[in-house]
Amino acid sequence: MKITALTDAEPRPRKIALGTFDGVHLGHRAVIEGSDTVVTFEPHPLAVIAPRSAPRLLTSLERKAQLVSELGVEELVVVTFDDELASVEAEQFVDRILVDALQATHVSVGENFRFGHLARGDADLLAADDRFETRVSSLLEIDGEIVSSSHIRGLITGGAVAYAGRLLDRPFRHRGEVVDGDKRGRELGFPTANLVPPEGYVIPGHGVYACVAWVPGLEDGEAVPVPAAVNIGVRPQFQSGRGELIEAFLIDWSGDLYGAALALDFHKRLRGERRFPSVDDLVAQMDRDVEAALATVSGRT
Repeated sequence: MKITALTDAEPRPRKIALGTFDGVHLGHRAVIEGSDTVVTFEPHPLAVIAPRSAPRLLTSLERKAQLVSELGVEELVVVTFDDELASVEAEQFVDRILVDALQATHVSVGENFRFGHLARGDADLLAADDRFETRVSSLLEIDGEIVSSSHIRGLITGGAVAYAGRLLDRPFRHRGEVVDGDKRGRELGFPTANLVPPEGYVIPGHGVYACVAWVPGLEDGEAVPVPAAVNIGVRPQFQSGRGELIEAFLIDWSGDLYGAALALDFHKRLRGERRFPSVDDLVAQMDRDVEAALATVSGRT
């Protein structure tokens, strides 16, 4: 799939799916279906219009591009969202971007999509334009709940990663750089790869999770899936003062990952984070966590 900045987009007819598409969840996939081009925004529009209300994101632009590519889309066009674009009226957005720059023949959006200055543009405005065909996807509901990025963010923050994965149609993935830790896990017999939660992105709530870690390949570059028990939190058993941390124990694997980018797919929350009566009790529980994590992700690695 080709990734193109709007300013570099070559003139050609396009079947466009238009939206922010954070998470590329099942509802987004319904909007994208049948399109050859996805048009998205970077950064998230609310980060410019109302920074204090900007959501923590489910996906980076790199991850979004990967997920969109897997849907068979030919091109991802990235529109830089800045103060200038925020001031563009909806009709001007259609004229300048959809028609002139991208030569849209078809435009697909979700029924709640808004665009243009003060979000005055909507699906009805697009449908009234006879220069292209407009397809409006109804909001997708599962179990009586609308599938939306905001709903999925709430599920993940609350630890409901298994259900969030159902709405995403894949496990929620966090990717980060492995940093040096306090070596506490190694002393307990559970050496961990430590990741500092990045600002601006969603992470699961504090607790222990069954995950699959995607370890960078040493030779061919292909990532290797490894079962993992992952703790997110502040480690209440010890007074480390390091703040919130993601600690991944890779089961039956050893190696040096410092400085490497590690991806974690979250499959299930096993328990909450808590303080134990003794370190021995903690170690015994960690043994049980590892067994539960391995059983949960068995067959997925």
